[in-house]
Amino acid sequence: MGLMDKVKEQAAAAASVAKDVAQKGQAKVDELQARRAADGVLRDLGLTVYLTKVGRGSPSAESDIAGYVETIREYENEHGPIQPD
Repeated sequence: MGLMDKVKEQAAAAASVAKDVAQKGQAKVDELQARRAADGVLRDLGLTVYLTKVGRGSPSAESDIAGYVETIREYENEHGPIQPD
């Protein structure tokens, strides 16, 4: 095996490692973005429930709550149960 063949093999191995690292990094970013979105939905859910309980809820509060709960269920189906921090 010549020197150029060894260089090509090492370059291919390095490219494979770099691709793997990039994929893992992207997966982390995607998970973080999904968690932030879920946190926003949970905040909206809590605010809507609070406003309803203190008599300042909107006429669409019940359907809004149902929508938020469904969104959180979908998140949990994909990412697992939400755990309190």
